[in-house]
Amino acid sequence: MSKRNSQSAKTAARERLRLERERQAKRDKAKRQAVVAGSIVAVLAIAGGIGYAVVQNNKPSYWEGLKDAKVVAPANTTGAKGTTVVIGKSTAKKTLKIFEDPRCPICAQFEQAVGPTVKKDIDDGKYKFQYVGATFIDSKDNGEGSKNALSALGAALNVSPEAFLEYKTALYSAKWHPDESTDKFKDDAYLIKAANSVSALKDNKTFQDAVKKGTYDAWAMAMSKTFDDNKEGVTGTPGFAMDGKQLNNGTPLLTVADFNKSVDAALKG
Repeated sequence: MSKRNSQSAKTAARERLRLERERQAKRDKAKRQAVVAGSIVAVLAIAGGIGYAVVQNNKPSYWEGLKDAKVVAPANTTGAKGTTVVIGKSTAKKTLKIFEDPRCPICAQFEQAVGPTVKKDIDDGKYKFQYVGATFIDSKDNGEGSKNALSALGAALNVSPEAFLEYKTALYSAKWHPDESTDKFKDDAYLIKAANSVSALKDNKTFQDAVKKGTYDAWAMAMSKTFDDNKEGVTGTPGFAMDGKQLNNGTPLLTVADFNKSVDAALKG
């Protein structure tokens, strides 16, 4: 081989080596850029995820969001946002306020033992009955049943005061009232099933649609606020008040004898 050919071969080899190094450098650069870009995307995704989680956690729940919502009040109510529910004969001179939370086990105990006496007193015109619904038990376990049942009671009240009273009795009955630790009242189907034990509500499509659509959900929240803001100082359920004063010094009345004694004294006072 001539010197000239040898030199040309060396030059060509060096050029190929240079080109290969440039190609490898470009590949390495592209790889580094891809890694950096991927890392940035991952960081942004994590940051976005954290941001989304923070936003979601800070958003009000469905029920909390209803506190300032427009209220659709059931029929048979009066007062601001329809939160005054009074049932009884107009000739009754005094009104007994009963404060109850749908999930309250002691309320269920009261209703099962004394409920029939209350119903008879109302029918006899001994006093008018004012219902005040509470939902504070939901706050103990982040539940929804008290609020959802209160909304369903609003749907029953929209049918008639009698349907409301019968449905309230059904919800507190041994058959339908769940253990406090079991939030069954959050389930619309369960509330409707219980309502089918009330003749006026059985297969009542208007009532059922109101429960499913949450027609009275905002009303339930407004009613709950009347409990929170009550001027009688009632802090637990069941609570009883007449003429602006708590009965029995705020102690629950769980027997017919104790109930009659306290109510009769308040009626005379």
